[in-house]
Amino acid sequence: MRRAVITGIGVVAPGGGGTRGFWSLLTSGRSATRAVTSFDARPLRSRVAAEVDFDARAHGLDARPEAEAARAAQFALAAAREALADSGAAPALDPVRTGVALGSALGCAAELSLEYAVASHVGARWLIDHTRAVPHLYDYAVPCSLAAQVALDAGAQGPVSLVAGGCTSGLDALGHGADLIREDSADLVLAGAAEAPISLATMTTCDTIRVTSRRNAEPGSAARPFDLTRDGFVLGEGAAVLVLEERERARRRGARIYAEVCGYASRAGAGSMTGLSADGAELADAASAALEEARLAPSSVAWVSAHGSGTRQSDRSETAAIKRALGAHAHRVPVSAIASMTGYPLGALGGFQAAAGALAIRHGTVPPTAHLQVPDPECDLDYVPGAARRQPTNAVLALGSGFGGFQSALVLTGPERA
Repeated sequence: MRRAVITGIGVVAPGGGGTRGFWSLLTSGRSATRAVTSFDARPLRSRVAAEVDFDARAHGLDARPEAEAARAAQFALAAAREALADSGAAPALDPVRTGVALGSALGCAAELSLEYAVASHVGARWLIDHTRAVPHLYDYAVPCSLAAQVALDAGAQGPVSLVAGGCTSGLDALGHGADLIREDSADLVLAGAAEAPISLATMTTCDTIRVTSRRNAEPGSAARPFDLTRDGFVLGEGAAVLVLEERERARRRGARIYAEVCGYASRAGAGSMTGLSADGAELADAASAALEEARLAPSSVAWVSAHGSGTRQSDRSETAAIKRALGAHAHRVPVSAIASMTGYPLGALGGFQAAAGALAIRHGTVPPTAHLQVPDPECDLDYVPGAARRQPTNAVLALGSGFGGFQSALVLTGPERA
């Protein structure tokens, strides 16, 4: 039976420093959220975000076509390059056996809205002046351009796809990438997610449905998943790409194996865009199905990497789902939300969670939930408040929940599993 293991990790996240800086941020309990600096956010209801201080030249992206790529694509390219270098697999790549499975909720929506403003004279003209548009505008219009540019950069000629499943896109892309390896469609897949949603258009959308935090005077602690005083999420951005490789191939070349992708499942609530069931039934069902695919008992889970968006409804529904899926073990297992430190980068959160899960397994450390000070009686699990926790971490359950009722779960285990 073919199995998918993680042999490389690449991260572009708020706080900087690639994968090493990402893990340092998480284990220190520091937050990368701050007042928005990339545009004038004064008209907005929520004016805080977790921005990436990104230097394209430092990542070798100052030459065409990389320099013309959208911000999310540049994040993905930088993360994929780091992941491939970390894996050591590049010299032995077989192009037709190499795939890409990338997730993104918004793709290049920020650049598309900006270029529309340019071509329409900031909306003053109904007829668009196409001569004012950039030549690569089409790339901004189709989210699949993110995956295509990563494939071009890596020379991947196998299955290449973009999963646009909203906020669960990262977990969904990783599940798809693992399936490509198991079904023998590829031997190596660059899988993960990328987002760059911090823009006037996106933040206005979030303001409209009142899901983002209004703690503008406290930007560094505005993200408070599971805390009674939480008032919404803090938008983030970035990318995480993992090298998924067929296990026996990785062993033959002596690769370092971080973890194995053992289970994945997705369910839908089939309800309103923002509504969630109070009992978390759909997310619980996805978690149970992923554990069943991984052939793991609920009591085997050593860490639950929570979606932890920081909205009242979502955190309570997720807590109920964990109890429903894990039973009595739910009150014994640590549950933490890395979005309290990285912000909430929509689909890229699943990529962050998978990278954090693999690193947690390797280092035997569970990241904390930052800014959790006032317990919510309806969120009564062990959310690892404040400080990271050293403990054996041989099985990780990552959970995702998205607008539209999408619910996904991914299971990672240690490389020594028989």
